[in-house]
Amino acid sequence: MRNTATLAGGLVAAVRPLDPGQPWIPAWRALGAASLVRNPFYEAGYALAARDAFGAGVRLLIVADRSPEAPGARLIAAWPFRVSWRRWGLPLPLLMGWTHGYCPFGAPLLDRGDPAGALAGLLAAPRALGLPPRLLLPNAPAAGALADLLADLPADRRVRRAAYWPHARGLLDLTARTPEARATYLGHLSGQRRRKLRRAREVLEAEGPAAFEILEAPDDLAAALDAYVALEAAGWKGRAGTGLGQRPEEVAFLRAALADAGAEGGMRIARLRRGERTLAAAILPVTGTEAWVLKIAHAETQPEAAPGVQLVHRLTEAVTAGAWAIDRIDSCAPPDFALGSTFWTERRDIAHLLVEAGRDPLFPAARALERARERVARARAARKREDPARLTSRSGRSAPAAPASPPHPAP
Repeated sequence: MRNTATLAGGLVAAVRPLDPGQPWIPAWRALGAASLVRNPFYEAGYALAARDAFGAGVRLLIVADRSPEAPGARLIAAWPFRVSWRRWGLPLPLLMGWTHGYCPFGAPLLDRGDPAGALAGLLAAPRALGLPPRLLLPNAPAAGALADLLADLPADRRVRRAAYWPHARGLLDLTARTPEARATYLGHLSGQRRRKLRRAREVLEAEGPAAFEILEAPDDLAAALDAYVALEAAGWKGRAGTGLGQRPEEVAFLRAALADAGAEGGMRIARLRRGERTLAAAILPVTGTEAWVLKIAHAETQPEAAPGVQLVHRLTEAVTAGAWAIDRIDSCAPPDFALGSTFWTERRDIAHLLVEAGRDPLFPAARALERARERVARARAARKREDPARLTSRSGRSAPAAPASPPHPAP
């Protein structure tokens, strides 16, 4: 494998380690902000923060206008990946987009100034660098700008692709709504749902009002993360030994991610509090006018008060009223997870996308093997649903067959 290669049109393809000391890190940051499809989890600050906890074997595939180390280099594509040598039990390797428990979106970063050229460069890079000519993008958008780009590649660059584990996750999208339509957004809730919400709020506030707030200042975010860790430790995750308090490397990652993104206004924590007690909290990376629900936790002492549901309801009310100037919130939820979809009527289509990177005679075999892997995983998931005693987790961050990323192996 080569570390650097020249592509058609004078572009340069490169593979580099996730090293915060490299001179091209500012160019990576600039690409993240200028990407056709924003992906906070692949942007430089967040990815570098996740490196120690989740980045074993991960490298960055880069397409640039010159060598990344050259002064003035501009990145037009970036995609963190690792090589999977025997995903299907056979020596048929592929490049797998980076995914882990805090990375629920897999769109590569493509310069919006020339997204078609950026995608063509990204797909040409593996063969030029001596890497496997097949890519697996976990939890990628199955509709929209990236899907359109893949479908509209010129005939001489067209590639085969296949989708696995398609699902639609809850999305709040106010982009095309007038102020009047925003104000009535929650009008779809039934009378029964509204009564349940009122009763739950009465229970929640029986001992005093629950204040809703959205935190942005870096110092506030740091303190709120401590409260979040304590809240999670007091619940079932703490009792099971799987809470953040038992995983210091993940707490360190979140501290670094919140500090980096918070310094640029790219992170929020929304929460409900009664006095000094946090009742529910959500960590929300922000890209422009879109937010992403990274994690959510709530107090479990009064399940009838439904503080997590109350938090999402109050958050939706705040956004639709204009109290927070954003247009979209992606729930980042797994299939059939109702919390976001209860209040948010829009959906984001998601799938794991297997994409051919240049002509690959083995792509049909890879496509068939991945389909067989999906069928086996679906059968296992069905058996677990039929046998509650085998369930070991109450939530997930992606579709069941997401590619593995240590220390969270895929099924």
